[in-house]
Amino acid sequence: MASAGESFAQFDISEEEKDKLIAEVIRYILFKTHQNSGCPIKRDELTQLVTKNYRQRSLPVFVINEAKTKLSSIFGYEMRELQRCKPSSTNQGRSTQQTGAEAKSYVVISQLPADVYRKYVEDINTSHLTGFTFVVISIVHLAGGKVSEENLWHHLRRLGLIETDENHPALGNIKQALETLVHQRYLQKDKVNGPEGNTLVYELAERALDEKVSKKIKEYVSQIVQKEAGH
Repeated sequence: MASAGESFAQFDISEEEKDKLIAEVIRYILFKTHQNSGCPIKRDELTQLVTKNYRQRSLPVFVINEAKTKLSSIFGYEMRELQRCKPSSTNQGRSTQQTGAEAKSYVVISQLPADVYRKYVEDINTSHLTGFTFVVISIVHLAGGKVSEENLWHHLRRLGLIETDENHPALGNIKQALETLVHQRYLQKDKVNGPEGNTLVYELAERALDEKVSKKIKEYVSQIVQKEAGH
């Protein structure tokens, strides 16, 4: 297998140009992750950073892979590729969130131990969003991984989260907060054709189905069940 140095030699660009491209991709990833609240970054966006000035066919792949390595070794982040889930519904109507579903995208995930992350990295100003994400994913998980929009809002209203509330003291616009979970790929939306017309259904998406997240949800639900059983 060719080393990174041997692979780099085929592109006929200087070491300085290579380092500059890798640094530009890393900066873009970190900036977009912060700016867009952790929403996935399309591979095409990263590719265009390279191809705007260079035409070597395999250069974008090399630069992205090098950026991925440095993000891990220097910043402690895993740059994970998302594999898009197809809605479990077999109806013919297209999902409202499936446009460009085959496009590759990435999310950045901390590799730090949970206690270290909480102490040195976690922003307490966004902890309410983490809590909201966890609650919504738990509701969908308990519903079997899929729940109608009406049923989801029924459960959220019981927690004091009203869909018409645009000025929640912690979450702001509640509907937008839920939509953000779709953009972040914790949830996906799908229109299901039924006898009473179209029904909007929320399903767990790639990030909620991630093994670590799924394990935390199961532990959380188990604790709740045990507490309820103890009363």
